[in-house]
Amino acid sequence: MANEDIIKEVTGAEVGFAGPVGLKQDIRLIVDSRVTKMKNFIVGANETDYHIKNVNYGRDFEGEVVEDILLVEEGDKCPKCNKPLKMARGIEVGNIFQLGTKYSDGLNATFLDENGKSRKFYMGSYGIGVSRTMAAIIEQSHDEKGIIWPLAVAPYHVIITIVNAKKDDQVQLGEKIYKELTDKGIEVLLDDRKERPGVKFTDAELIGIPIRVTVGRKAGEDMVEFVLRKGNEKEEIKSSEVFEKIKEEFNKQGLEI
Repeated sequence: MANEDIIKEVTGAEVGFAGPVGLKQDIRLIVDSRVTKMKNFIVGANETDYHIKNVNYGRDFEGEVVEDILLVEEGDKCPKCNKPLKMARGIEVGNIFQLGTKYSDGLNATFLDENGKSRKFYMGSYGIGVSRTMAAIIEQSHDEKGIIWPLAVAPYHVIITIVNAKKDDQVQLGEKIYKELTDKGIEVLLDDRKERPGVKFTDAELIGIPIRVTVGRKAGEDMVEFVLRKGNEKEEIKSSEVFEKIKEEFNKQGLEI
């Protein structure tokens, strides 16, 4: 922005009285397109303590550049409904490019219209970005621990976490549940790493698998822990009940297995 000295030099007036009419120097005039639709408005007169009334674009001044350059702020009035505008964050997940005849010119791609006349194709490009979509989902569905994938787009539906991979009963039960679920079309990740339980739980929360089945010290009793990533709800159930519990979660989100 111009400082006070420059404004005085260019307009011949104190700050606050600059206007587009009769500027004393050859100044580039850049106009927001909305100004061209205004009628009988008031501008600075380029003279201290004076303004000019009933100014109209085209009659009293013209811009070298006329574009949509105004940056809106929250609370500004909507040009259509006159209500205050609200600001919200967004993310671009798809785009449309109007290509015109740019590529059909280069390719000499033509068609015959209804009159038999050769014409160039008008082309367009329409796309959804996979990586942008993933970013949008994560931005909408996460917490301080990491991602929370919705079942519909999760890379895996279920993660089976074996608490102690040195315990045969835990490994056997975990692998049994893994096979049963995969046979029924559930996408399952089996974590049988020789890592501390806390590391496994933290990793599962970070990558955001929607459902965790924890096979731990009660494996010998055929009991597991059923955990939902969203809300971290936990419940001890029989291994034979795992599929039905997963099915319930699918149904809640309008999905079928």
